[in-house]
Amino acid sequence: MSMNTSTPLAGDVWRLRRSTSWLALVRSLVTQRSFMAIFTLRLCQALANAAWPLRMLLPLCQLLHRFARHHGGMDLPWQTEIGSALSIQHGWGMVINKKVRIGSNVTLYHGVTIGQGDRIDAQGVRSTGYPVIEDEVWIGPHAIVVGDITVGRGSRILGGAFVTTDIPPLSLVVGNPAQIRRTVSQSDVLNRYPLGISETDSFIDAEAVSPGVSS
Repeated sequence: MSMNTSTPLAGDVWRLRRSTSWLALVRSLVTQRSFMAIFTLRLCQALANAAWPLRMLLPLCQLLHRFARHHGGMDLPWQTEIGSALSIQHGWGMVINKKVRIGSNVTLYHGVTIGQGDRIDAQGVRSTGYPVIEDEVWIGPHAIVVGDITVGRGSRILGGAFVTTDIPPLSLVVGNPAQIRRTVSQSDVLNRYPLGISETDSFIDAEAVSPGVSS
């Protein structure tokens, strides 16, 4: 018996098991430490948009998500806007700001930081921004992506890169400061979850997917 394949959680399970069955979900929860935080994030977002009395369960779910984050060794706020089919590899030391936007079929490795970047102009005025990570982006271990920038669809950010500027689609990015080494022919997505252009699993293609949650 399969899950509802239109839900982001179904895509998350597919990335791990290449299946959307309920058994695959249970196996992922039992055997994959980092997957628990993804599951509780999806549950918190669903409850935040639910009607009463289901919404009353949100505080309990937030506590569960806090435990899952601690157990997974990562900082992944439940308010973060994330498309379907997220894959977190290892997860230790990963830090994601809740104002970041992440697309579908994205892969994140341990030690990744995606967060706030500040700029101060000549008049001393500070501006703050947060990255947008488009669909099918691969971000390697200990890479840092900060500021009001966009990482284009299908790009690969190699381990240790420090990214503070926009990255075009299908770019291979290395180094500190980050440099575009070359353009790749296709994205690197293990167990890509099939998404149609009209589906709402990706906010890059359809704004309606946004969870619309608040802190």
